[in-house]
Amino acid sequence: MRTFLAVADAGQFQEAAVDLRITQQAVSKRVANLERSLGVTLFTRTARGVRLTLDGEAFLPHSRELLHAAERAAASVRPGNRALRVDVLNRRSAPAEALHRFYRAHPGTDLDVVTLADANVEAAIEAVHAGEIDASFRAVPLPARDLPDGILVDRVLDDPLHLLVGAAHPLAAATALTPAALAGHRIWIPGIRQGAEWAVYYDELTEAFDLRIDAIGPNFGSAALLDAIADSADLATLVGAGDRHVWPATHDLRRIPLHGPTPVYPHSFVRRAGNPHPTLTALRRHLAATRPARPVDAWVPGWARRR
Repeated sequence: MRTFLAVADAGQFQEAAVDLRITQQAVSKRVANLERSLGVTLFTRTARGVRLTLDGEAFLPHSRELLHAAERAAASVRPGNRALRVDVLNRRSAPAEALHRFYRAHPGTDLDVVTLADANVEAAIEAVHAGEIDASFRAVPLPARDLPDGILVDRVLDDPLHLLVGAAHPLAAATALTPAALAGHRIWIPGIRQGAEWAVYYDELTEAFDLRIDAIGPNFGSAALLDAIADSADLATLVGAGDRHVWPATHDLRRIPLHGPTPVYPHSFVRRAGNPHPTLTALRRHLAATRPARPVDAWVPGWARRR
């Protein structure tokens, strides 16, 4: 397959042979064997080299996909040969900050922080299971029996929630609030996607404390959200105590801790059993050693109490 792609890209057997560091005769033999096994002709020989037949053109994208899958499969069992690849939902979140602290404590560590295109927890778990990433920070509402074989989930960070409001909000002067005190106030969290783990979390939080949480309107990112909160006398949002947000001084935003009880967002570390990457072990030890104490009055949804 690799030889076929090399010939298709080069347009010549000789150039493909140079790229593959084998003889031209070996290239011709491999292509002939592939054509024989498929029962079709993949290349038409010309005076200048070769060009793909219609069957060859049809075969080309699938062969690239197969080769890419084979390379990913090989990489999944050789993780020590590449940077530790860890997925976070947001680069300003508490888990991302925890990763940054790990990197500062271990300077020079080969670390690749990524954000998957599909944000759902199921996609992250599948990416870990397939070896595309080494680990992911997620809230995991799935019971252990529904996890793929070999997937391990460690609760590593309970991030207390803060209410974020502008100076004109009725609650702006408070130094701390109970979740019950938020009843009747509009809490705006754009970007909530039904079925996502954070949607499941906020659904239970809403039911537990009779809150009014909505995601009306498009999600233009955190900067636009902070602008809207600063300019409003009735909008509020929820952020994690460990999240890093930066805003202009003129916004005069207020972060108000919630206590009695303290709602926390339960971040877990999702990994694959048997992954030998040495940095993964170092990261797990760091997370265990630096895990902040859980508030004595912590509130978590029912599915998080099982971990």
